[in-house]
Amino acid sequence: MSNPAGSAPALPSVAWIGLGIMGSPMAENLLKAGYQVTGFTLEQDKLDRLAAAGGSAAGSIAEAVKDADVIVTMVPASPQVEAVAYGEAGILENAKPGALVIDMSSITPQTSIDLAKNAADKGIRVLDAPVSGGEAGAIEAVLSIMVGGEQTDFDAALPILEALGKTIVLCGPHGSGQTVKAANQLIVAVNIQACAEAVVFLEKSGVDLGAALDVLNGGLAGSTVLTRKKDNFLNRDFQPGFRIDLHHKDMGIVTDAARNVGAALPVGAVVAQLVASLRAQGDGGLDHSALLRAVERLSGSQV
Repeated sequence: MSNPAGSAPALPSVAWIGLGIMGSPMAENLLKAGYQVTGFTLEQDKLDRLAAAGGSAAGSIAEAVKDADVIVTMVPASPQVEAVAYGEAGILENAKPGALVIDMSSITPQTSIDLAKNAADKGIRVLDAPVSGGEAGAIEAVLSIMVGGEQTDFDAALPILEALGKTIVLCGPHGSGQTVKAANQLIVAVNIQACAEAVVFLEKSGVDLGAALDVLNGGLAGSTVLTRKKDNFLNRDFQPGFRIDLHHKDMGIVTDAARNVGAALPVGAVVAQLVASLRAQGDGGLDHSALLRAVERLSGSQV
């Protein structure tokens, strides 16, 4: 693309597929950074929100991606990634050759590997780039982004990723980003469970919970999880930043992937079952900090 002397090169045009709790604020951060964003999602109110922020709403995946240089997908799980990527109405059939697909969903590593291989047959490049940081991290553009794929594609995507996150690392070939994300979800779930157990123990002991969590968070027991979720615990506010349903899906990914490579996850397996039990009790739509509710039930509280 030729540019008049002295002018900056035009930013790539972006198609954004999936405007949920994470996708909407992320797409808006790209708009704030000066990118043209055309979005598609299943909920009309989310399309209206994108348009109100200065983006364009498309009527289909095909319409969204046909002229895009970069296509970002942010959908719940592997089946949804496959649904938007494949088939006559999907991304691979309608994107232009040379387009770069950045899949920011959290899915199985194998789904990412397969997507990259199938896209390469169409001359389309792919990165898996799942994120950590939850809704707050998405809004504040401070997400941690773990990427799998080719170095040249990572370099091309970096300016876009820098508008969305703070810690952005190429972790290895296709699927590596998803493997690191699975490890992330293991650590987060175990951390939330430990915090939840501590909260119930402290409260039953009659300690000032707010004071206790403040001092704990200043020492070795401190964590980003405790910082982010402290108010959820204190106020029993389980409005979803990241739903139990999705963490249940992620615990399935990490336990399955670990079994495939021969890694034992004894504590992770227990927490995976606790997440599953919380979902079975009807709490799947709550924030993952609602693991506290499971500990309360086990400790004799009516919740």
